[in-house]
Amino acid sequence: MKRRSIQCDVFSEQRLKGNGLAVVLDGDGLSDAQMLAFAGWTQQAETTDVAADYRVRIFSATREMRFAGHPTLGSAAAWLHAGGRPQHKTRVVQECAIGLVEIDLSGAAPAFVAPPTTCQPMADTERARICRALGISADEVRASVTLDNGVMRQLLELEDAARVLSLDANAVSLPVFQGVSVLGRCAEGSEAAFEVRNLTPASMMSEDAVTGSLIAAVAVWLRDTGRLERDIVIAQGTAIGREGRAFVSRRGTDVLIGGQTAIVIEGMVDI
Repeated sequence: MKRRSIQCDVFSEQRLKGNGLAVVLDGDGLSDAQMLAFAGWTQQAETTDVAADYRVRIFSATREMRFAGHPTLGSAAAWLHAGGRPQHKTRVVQECAIGLVEIDLSGAAPAFVAPPTTCQPMADTERARICRALGISADEVRASVTLDNGVMRQLLELEDAARVLSLDANAVSLPVFQGVSVLGRCAEGSEAAFEVRNLTPASMMSEDAVTGSLIAAVAVWLRDTGRLERDIVIAQGTAIGREGRAFVSRRGTDVLIGGQTAIVIEGMVDI
C-alpha cells in the first residue's frame, strides 16, 4: 500500500546539518514487524509512524522507543506540513508510548515540554569505568549523574566543550557501555552555552547527530540544580560535521526544548 512519507532534518535550519528523520504519515494498518523493517531500511536514527489524529510510534533500527526528542519535533513538523490542524493554535499534543507530550508553537521554534526525568548520582564504579575507557582523569569530571526520561543516560560533565569534542566516540561502544553522554561548557561569547555528545546511541551509530531526549534530560537536571536561570542554546553534532542547535527555555516549572525542522524529501512509500 502506498503511504505518504516525509524525510526531514531536525534541530537545524540548514538542511543535512541536523538529525534526519523518516515519517510515515498514514501508518494505520502497519504491523510492528513492518514498522521495524522500514525503520531499519531507512538507516536513520529513528523513524516515526503517525496514525489516528496524532499518535506516534517511534522506532530505531532495532526496537520501538518510548520517547525520543527529534522524532517528536520532526513528526509535529511533518504533520503540520501535511495539513494537520491542532485543536489549539499555539500547541500540538502528541501521543506516544511515554504518554502525552506537548509541542509549543508560540515561540520562534516549535518546542516540546521535557518529560519527567529522574536524576540520580552515578555510581562511583561506573564513573571510574567510563573515565578509564575515555581516557578522562577524575579531576576533569565536574559532575556525574544518571538521567532517565524513558531512556537511561550516564552523563559526565567535563570542564569545557573542547575536551568534550576531543573524545573518541568508539571508546564506549555498545553493548559494553550503555547511554554514555558528555557535556561541556562552550567558550565565552559562543552561540551555545554547552556542547553535548551522545556516544552510545541505540541506533548503532558511533554517536548521535542531535539527541533531543538527552538534551531534555540535561536541561531538567540543569533546572533542578539551579543552573537554568535563562534561555540557552545547547549544541550537538559538531564532532561529526553537523550543526545541531536546541533552544532551551523555561515556562514556569516546565522545561521546553525547541528546534527547527527542514523538510528534505516528500513523496510516497510503498509498504
